[in-house]
Amino acid sequence: MKNLVTIVSTLFPSDIREDQVPAVIARSDERTLRKFLEFFAAHIRNVNTRSAYATAAAKFFTWCEMHGLVELESLTRLHVAAYVEELTHLQTAPTVKQNLAALKMLFSYLGVPRDNPTEGVKGPKHVVRKGRTPVLAADQARHLLDSIDITTVTGLRDRALIAIMVYTFGRVSAVVSMEIDDYHFHGKRRWVRLHEKGAKEHAVPVHHRAEEYLDAYLEAAGLVGLRGSLFRVVDRHGQTTDRAMTRRLAWEMVKRRASAAGLPGDTTNHTFRATGITVYLENGGTIENARNIAGHASIKTTQTYDRREERITLDEINRIHL
Repeated sequence: MKNLVTIVSTLFPSDIREDQVPAVIARSDERTLRKFLEFFAAHIRNVNTRSAYATAAAKFFTWCEMHGLVELESLTRLHVAAYVEELTHLQTAPTVKQNLAALKMLFSYLGVPRDNPTEGVKGPKHVVRKGRTPVLAADQARHLLDSIDITTVTGLRDRALIAIMVYTFGRVSAVVSMEIDDYHFHGKRRWVRLHEKGAKEHAVPVHHRAEEYLDAYLEAAGLVGLRGSLFRVVDRHGQTTDRAMTRRLAWEMVKRRASAAGLPGDTTNHTFRATGITVYLENGGTIENARNIAGHASIKTTQTYDRREERITLDEINRIHL
């Protein structure tokens, strides 16, 4: 059993480590342990999904241990339902639903116990019409970009990274994983190629302002004509390294830049996706084209990013003079 864990921990050191295999799984037979490891190493290919599902599984099996449920065969729907009910009081509905989805997929893959304890267990009801992602007004986004000190490579990089998220509606994970070759000519225009969820490639023409920012960054960083990661870590000496930016580093950067620009503290990477879509629609863009630019499978997803009604409502509410 230990050899299996060692092999998988070598492949995925950040997700599956020997000390992270739940005790309930470790006490099972070799087939169950192998299926558990296969679920994360082979069945779940997306890195972010794998990490989220691994966390969900660890939380559930820790709860089982705390309640004396030390054998997989002893788990029933009542136990899973009780866990979901307890989690509902601690986490948001989307988080609970994600945790339950992870457990359902895991137990279905394991095949243990035979009577799947997650089958038929329902999560909290959650209907999304508008997302909660904070959105910046057009002048706020413009102020943020203009506030960045572009006398350094770091500043040029940060401005370009934020601009790409705004002007392409790209997810931060897709933007930071771009290669230099993903910024390319298609005919006479520059395009970017984003590697989105589900291993989907999504190509978008580059807004002239984002193109200007990217060209300035590539020139200053000495990356013109090279290969490798597009958005790179800059060391404390101001030198561009070979290491790619991560979602976490991008989040920390956005927090710093937003704070320095006096923007709301809840500004995040995802703010720029929602901001780009909302500003595009405010300027006469269609929801169908917004969906295509964002690469959404469903137009309903795009609609959750459309926050125009919120601003109209606020304007109307302000008409109440007392």
